Amino acid sequence: MPQGQLTGTRIREKRIAKRVRQADLALRVGISASYLNLIEHNKRRIGGKLLVAIAAELGAEPAALSEGAEAALISSLRAARVAFKGSSADLERTEEFAGRFPGWADVLARAHDRVGQLEHTVETLTDRLTHDPHLAATLHDVISMVTAIRSTAGILAETRGLEPEWRDRFHRNINEDAERLAQRSQALVAYLDGAGESTADVAAPQDELDSFLAALDWHVPALEGLKPKDVAQDIIAQILAQAQPLQSEAGRFLAREWLQSYALEAAELPLQQVQDWVQDNAPDPVQLAAHFGVSVPVAMRRLAALPEAQAGPHGAMGMVSCDASGTLVFRKPLEGFALPRFGAACPLWPLFAALSQPHVPLRRLVRQVGRDAQQFWAFALAAPATSVGYNTPPVFQAHMLLVPALSQAEQNAKAQDMGVSCRICPASRCAVRREPSILADGF
Repeated sequence: MPQGQLTGTRIREKRIAKRVRQADLALRVGISASYLNLIEHNKRRIGGKLLVAIAAELGAEPAALSEGAEAALISSLRAARVAFKGSSADLERTEEFAGRFPGWADVLARAHDRVGQLEHTVETLTDRLTHDPHLAATLHDVISMVTAIRSTAGILAETRGLEPEWRDRFHRNINEDAERLAQRSQALVAYLDGAGESTADVAAPQDELDSFLAALDWHVPALEGLKPKDVAQDIIAQILAQAQPLQSEAGRFLAREWLQSYALEAAELPLQQVQDWVQDNAPDPVQLAAHFGVSVPVAMRRLAALPEAQAGPHGAMGMVSCDASGTLVFRKPLEGFALPRFGAACPLWPLFAALSQPHVPLRRLVRQVGRDAQQFWAFALAAPATSVGYNTPPVFQAHMLLVPALSQAEQNAKAQDMGVSCRICPASRCAVRREPSILADGF
């Protein structure tokens, strides 16, 4: 039943909770019991003075009876139902359930949201623990210091008649190593406390770039609307001067390259034109590229640069790019589709299939297993990343634009299942699995 048509159900539930007989309530508000019965079974609409009168008799706000559960609660319940495709729960009665049992509906919605948060934490922590070079180096330092302390303490315990000068030196060594161990241990604890945050403690230039772009929300208004002859170097310099996540020169180099490319593409395809296009057309990068005479990768990046408020009915879009080795070199995450930060991604992504089919656009309906059953359109293409020259083989990059599948028909259609990365993928059977999953036993 459509949202907003369950006022009668909420009146009935509130009346029963107040232990008021139907005939008594009808008498108080000046209508017949049979008419109230029709209202309570959603066979008659209600509003205006009658709704106000009934709400007053039941000690409730009129809006609480007419509007029912909030849209966010309804949306979360629907997402929880869609996540379990084999469930027999009736999706059409979601609002009725929320209206009749608001407490249980809230518990279920909170549990669903919590599962999503825990999945994200497991993904981030596992990715970091497995592949983070800073963590590996820190753990190596801790083990080295523990080994040094143990070795020095063993000498002191086993060597009799040790000269006082040497004994004092060994004591100083143990004290210094213990102080360093305490400092490194405290730093490690603080690092792990922040490990659940995808942008915490960046450790490599590519991580600095990811954090820098996330702070910009992958959109740079100052570089939009410039003429092609404007190199925008002064604007780029100002942006870099204020960029807190960029700590290394290598990180600044990557950010400068990205900003320069962004300025050129903004001049080639103004964002206003992209915004106008997605209001009336599906966000298909191949069609967009053909319409405006740009390359498909440029169309993908311009679609991904759209802020959510300007992205049309489909909302914000995600994007990921990789070089010829399969290493992810650009990530714009999208809610519902997880992107690994450190480890290798799932080899089933259309992004990698595109590398084996250069210049061939791919379009597939996909979903990630073990997560909410949100489905996405993945548009992928591998194109040369360098200028083409005689007798010089091109170097390819692959790009994948992610667009939420909105219609019920798209959500119910058969989608290609894929994971985030092998280590946290719960798929029981996969021909391309590289390593066992820590979720294999229902962790």
